[in-house]
Amino acid sequence: MILKEPKIARADMIRCTLCADAPCDRACEKLNPAELLRSVWFSNEQTAAQRLPEANPCIVCSAPCERACVRAGEVPARDLINRLYYQVKPECETPLPEDEDRLKCDLCGIPLENPFLLSSSVVASTYDMCARAFEAGWAGACFKTICTLEIHEASPRFSAVTGSDGGMIGFKNIEQLSDHSVAENMEIFRRLKQHYPSKFILASIMGQNEQEWGELARLCEANGADAVELNFSCPNMAEGGLGSDIGQVPELVERFTAAAKRACHIPVLAKLTPNVASMSPAAEAARRGGADGIAAINTIKSITGIDLHTYVSAPAVHGQSAVGGYSGNAVKPIALRFMAELGQNPALQGMHLSGMGGIETWQDALEFILLGAGSLQVTTAIMQYGYRIIDDLKAGLNLYLAEKGIGSVREARGLALDNVSPNTDTLERDTIVFPTFIRERCIGCGRCRISCADGGHQAIELDENRRPKLNGKRCVGCHLCILVCPQRAITPGTKRIRR
Repeated sequence: MILKEPKIARADMIRCTLCADAPCDRACEKLNPAELLRSVWFSNEQTAAQRLPEANPCIVCSAPCERACVRAGEVPARDLINRLYYQVKPECETPLPEDEDRLKCDLCGIPLENPFLLSSSVVASTYDMCARAFEAGWAGACFKTICTLEIHEASPRFSAVTGSDGGMIGFKNIEQLSDHSVAENMEIFRRLKQHYPSKFILASIMGQNEQEWGELARLCEANGADAVELNFSCPNMAEGGLGSDIGQVPELVERFTAAAKRACHIPVLAKLTPNVASMSPAAEAARRGGADGIAAINTIKSITGIDLHTYVSAPAVHGQSAVGGYSGNAVKPIALRFMAELGQNPALQGMHLSGMGGIETWQDALEFILLGAGSLQVTTAIMQYGYRIIDDLKAGLNLYLAEKGIGSVREARGLALDNVSPNTDTLERDTIVFPTFIRERCIGCGRCRISCADGGHQAIELDENRRPKLNGKRCVGCHLCILVCPQRAITPGTKRIRR
């Protein structure tokens, strides 16, 4: 089943750099190793396995792909492909769908070929970039926010929080809005609509007053935009009273939404800030102003990377820095919390929800859909990996829907909402779920014992062979041991009634 624990994980190919024009592909005459490994990286191992030819060419191969690798000998490409053949492929129960019809959906009634859009940012800031994304398979783009302001960006303007493998976990930017003139952006819209009439153009705008909000909305409609997104949430505006300053004041959200809605006839979405305790007041204000949908979340105000010698946070600009917007996979839990809040709010029923915030894999995307999102927007993962991630986003989601017998993205919307409680008071507390140790995977590192001893309830010891054994009288079923095991050798096991 597609929801089983993956046979191959990112940790198994941690040295792979997901190269551009990968040397391993050029070295292999039978397969495309880079594409297969990329699918594994993006949690799409079953699709990769089913695309393999029947006969395994790796059996008699001397692995030239591994020697050609930019990290020669460090990425076990042949072993990973063999595992796709012999561990993953035999368990694939649902064949790959023949088409992508299940991915078809809509944004406020306007058709989308799939739910995936570029979000308003640098990844959707020129004609060429949007065109390449459309050619790659993205359904549309929310263009970088259009305004009448003079935009002068700082350099550098990005920083990141990295994991143990050096990859980005969280991403900070101090970037502002489109640095093209309004006229230049309108020309881009006309060209995109002429050459890609079936792709969705969502025009992000930001005005300085009611007149500007209305005029920008009118211009975007006149030049081919399918819908307008009102940027009430950018955390990086140099001038007060703009961006997230608006999103924190429901009265302003309502007023400026109404101004944009009066000026155009296409759908209007309000993009709201997560820099609030609750998003509902602003979302309800947007609805009162006539909004057809809500987009959430924008980036979270943050400080990253204090230099221990200069005492300046990153990115440092001539010895100074500033609070900026935080994004990437690290913010997904926060984004999902807001998505659930919006999806469960009866005052917002019927509004389109466009979800974003840390979407990197098809599983990330699905979580937003299950909490009510009807479309999805992506930036940080594209900045890190490129437009090419759309292949695995679409393929993984399509296979999941087929396996579950779900006919469309619309049918999957909100399926998880009834299982989300805003607090823990409603949870059952009378049973304990013990961990189970998978002996053949365990390498005897003892990480579970250390974490249980110093961060849990002292319920794990190591036997004479350095294998964990559980003291059921002490174990409270917190599952810290499952989370810290580097081998994925501990899983939830049996339950017992608390006495």
